Amino acid sequence: MNALKNRVQLIGNLGNDPEIINLDGGKKLARFSIATNETYKNAAGEKITDTQWHNVVAWGKTAEIVENFLTKGKEIALEGKLVNRSYETKEGEKRYGTEVNCNEILMLGKG
Repeated sequence: MNALKNRVQLIGNLGNDPEIINLDGGKKLARFSIATNETYKNAAGEKITDTQWHNVVAWGKTAEIVENFLTKGKEIALEGKLVNRSYETKEGEKRYGTEVNCNEILMLGKG
């Protein structure tokens, strides 16, 4: 059960082209967001689509795959873990965010 403690799997579409950052020592970081959609009918029988956006980061070899193969709109499946982090804006405000630290990607759809 330890493997299930912090594990997330998502299927969605990239909302933008990935941002690739080359770090000191040759390590790569990729940042991108994906949208997941859930469709249901409300009480009036109308079809409703709920879209959720997820911030994703990938490191090393996974970041290289992102850089070479992923573009805006591409459908992917990914697996990773949720990471909470905090940072300070240029104005000195403390901000908090949750992102998926991706360790595996599967490309879906056409192309």
